[in-house]
Amino acid sequence: MRRGDSILSKLDWVTVLLFFLIVIMGWLNIFAAVYDESTNPSIFDLSLNSGRQLMFIATSFILIITIMVIDFKFFDTFGYFIFGGIIFLLIFVLLFGREVAGSKSWFEIGAFRLQPSEFAKFATALAVAKFIGDTNFRMDRIKNQALLFGIIGLPAILIILQGDTGTALVYSVFLLVFFREGMSPILLLLGTAAAIIFILTLLVSNHLYLYGGIAIIAAVIIIFGKKSIRNIALTLAGAIVIAGVIRSVDYVITDVLKPHQQNRIKALINPDADPLGYGWNVTQSKIAIGSGQFFGRGYLNGTQTKYDFVPEQSTDFIFCTIAEEHGWLGSFVIIGLFVTFLLRIIFIAERQKWRFARVYGYGVACIIFFHFAVNIGMTIGLFPVIGIPLPMFSYGGSSLWAFTILIFILIKLDAHRMQVLVR
Repeated sequence: MRRGDSILSKLDWVTVLLFFLIVIMGWLNIFAAVYDESTNPSIFDLSLNSGRQLMFIATSFILIITIMVIDFKFFDTFGYFIFGGIIFLLIFVLLFGREVAGSKSWFEIGAFRLQPSEFAKFATALAVAKFIGDTNFRMDRIKNQALLFGIIGLPAILIILQGDTGTALVYSVFLLVFFREGMSPILLLLGTAAAIIFILTLLVSNHLYLYGGIAIIAAVIIIFGKKSIRNIALTLAGAIVIAGVIRSVDYVITDVLKPHQQNRIKALINPDADPLGYGWNVTQSKIAIGSGQFFGRGYLNGTQTKYDFVPEQSTDFIFCTIAEEHGWLGSFVIIGLFVTFLLRIIFIAERQKWRFARVYGYGVACIIFFHFAVNIGMTIGLFPVIGIPLPMFSYGGSSLWAFTILIFILIKLDAHRMQVLVR
């Protein structure tokens, strides 16, 4: 950057404005989710989630200013140190944290709460970017791939130990970053196949049908495929592995998962089986979304919202408020806004000359995409309810601050993209 050039002139203002537009729209909908017409509260009332969210938004400016004044090379130089610090906090919260809703994920000091697992996402993105951005890095080396899986696996395991499986699943999306940087697509195909097997295991109650299907497919491959000892052995080994996956999924669901986690799986398969029990959240969510029809009931006029039929409506189920009060049209606008934001981040990532910045940019895009897709999928019954907030939209200080840091580090790196030699 030339002397006299302001950092403000180099910022990607389209991304900045999109970010704040999402944040402000989220704040307004948080107020709608907690609004009670009998008391006619103020949106600035600090006893409400909307008032507290405004405080979180205001303090986010401190984080943004801090990121803007730090040297952009700081994030590359200290990427591993930041990652290590967050790992320490994840371990520390396991020992001394407060348990909330079955997850021991929070530090609590008076009325103030902080969730380290939210900040682990940007720290992991930095560590992955630093590792891949090394000039000697080659994706085709097994050692490098193993270390990458170690980087994303360590925070995921610690978060699972906290009891927050939903947040831990976010780290699986880094596979897309690895694929973008040259990892074989076979791993993605294996992951997709594993997901399909998992879903079939849940949907088909009698697993003998699945085992029979595997046997038939293996027999067809052996009969009509190239008849060699190697191919036959690989086919049989693959069939055995798939059968083992089916058995292990069944074991994990029945013997490992806690009752509330099992209920989330049951609600995904058939929420109508117990609409007043484990299917309540998803059933009420669908009612709220459907009642909005095309134009919605109007701001602050949602009945499902007003009478608290949907639990956690200012956090996990914030999309219900949008759909009920603003209808299909409002939902389309919000989804379009997020898609535009994601495409802009990908555009920023692709124009980076510095590999570290490009990899980090794709990490940002993948994390936001996972949250966006899974959160909306939860509210309409496509995914189990796993406690994933809608980015920059749902209520929560830790979530908003973490996404602010995640995004504005990328904006800072992008502002200096012309200063870095191609690597």
